[in-house]
Amino acid sequence: MTEQQGQPEQPEKKEKKSLALNVVSNKQHKGFGAGTIDLSAVSCVIIDGGVAYIDDGAMHAKSKVERGIKFTPNKEDCPNGRKCWIVWTAVERNEAGAVYYAGATACEMRVDTEARRGWKILADHVNKLDAAIKRKYKLEELDAEEKAAFRKLLIEHNEEWWNNSPESLKEALA
Repeated sequence: MTEQQGQPEQPEKKEKKSLALNVVSNKQHKGFGAGTIDLSAVSCVIIDGGVAYIDDGAMHAKSKVERGIKFTPNKEDCPNGRKCWIVWTAVERNEAGAVYYAGATACEMRVDTEARRGWKILADHVNKLDAAIKRKYKLEELDAEEKAAFRKLLIEHNEEWWNNSPESLKEALA
């Protein structure tokens, strides 16, 4: 209690620290939140049946195709699953300030909607997300139809970003 006011002293309010995804590295940690990365520049593209669309629910395994599906790491548990892809897609600004598609990596999964079963390897998804964040392109597993669908989506979403993107992305999707 403070003597002057005759009221109990209010406890000091502490600033709430926000949580973020930490990346482990060989550098010395410098306190709470050190090494955090920002996922706001990453979007999820689903390719299903030759059609590509943005579904950021995939960031938390809650995309349209993943909802209600029990996933297993054993491919043989999902023999009738159709092939779907999550393509982690990162954007960034170049030196001139123009936005471009800076990273894109494709992760396969199988989904059997009728049986409500699916197959995916979570570690592969995490590693490919990390690669996209690190501005890499890993799209060689996509077939020609899937590459065309992804390319079409990128161009339709923002043609200027596509034009600003490196030739290595355009060649990977040719």
